[in-house]
Amino acid sequence: MSLPPLTALRAFEAVARHLNFTRAAEELGMTQAAVSYQIKILEERVGMPLFLRRPRQIALSEAGARLAPDVTQAFDLIRNAFADTRDGIGNQLSITAVPTFAVQWLGQNMGLFQLAHPEIAVRIDTSNDVIDLAHGDFDIAIRTLSGPQGKGMVCHLLVEANFTPLLSPALAESVGGVTRPEDLLKLPILDPQDEWFDIWFKAAGVTGFSAEGRPQSSMGWQSLLGTAAMAGRGVSMLTPILFRDEVASGRLVQPFDLLATAGKGYYLVYPENRRNVPRIKLFRDWIMEATAYMRQPD
Repeated sequence: MSLPPLTALRAFEAVARHLNFTRAAEELGMTQAAVSYQIKILEERVGMPLFLRRPRQIALSEAGARLAPDVTQAFDLIRNAFADTRDGIGNQLSITAVPTFAVQWLGQNMGLFQLAHPEIAVRIDTSNDVIDLAHGDFDIAIRTLSGPQGKGMVCHLLVEANFTPLLSPALAESVGGVTRPEDLLKLPILDPQDEWFDIWFKAAGVTGFSAEGRPQSSMGWQSLLGTAAMAGRGVSMLTPILFRDEVASGRLVQPFDLLATAGKGYYLVYPENRRNVPRIKLFRDWIMEATAYMRQPD
């Protein structure tokens, strides 16, 4: 049996992914009518409907649901083959990372990967945005997640995003030292509306904390909060393993051993069908080994 027209297969793959003719047409640079015509050609070829057309929505038929994964995988293989032929093992590894991990760990250690693999150029983008790794420009993402994501993505935990209060030594001394969790209530709190403060204070048995009446800030990124804390501007709730150099050097102090969690961590993420691309495999193996100390139990 000869292959169906490639244009019809592309149209089917896009409509099956979006479940929307208009969005598929926009992605393919075609009119909606042209996409519908290509789907009709394919349905005539297989001899049965591939979509169930309902008012204001469509769904894959039984036949469409069987066909869609294989067609998507086939296009992924073609896309990856061209990418790997173009890039080989080297040229460029594109990484998108959340700002905190990029500043506090990746930027400080990336040179070690490049020394080990000088044939690979690395491009790093810092962003919290949701990225379509399957069809976008990035090879790998590092994101804050509550666990492994949906089908088709591989997720490796790099470090748990647990947290505890950190502050400058001078700020701690300004109230005669911080020896009890309640002592923190005497001090300025950075981003006091952050849920991490509520979670940590409750875990510490402190019931008197409230963000109301406190100066409000919204820095968000731990890297910014850590810088502000080192400047003595207030108490920040931070992931201490990412600030171990600052604590070791005395720029920050960690008054308490108590670590709380909101059930999230920093994860390495990439498409399952690209797990054996050489540059992705090399980076994955390197970063999992380099961050192993952060996953060791205390």
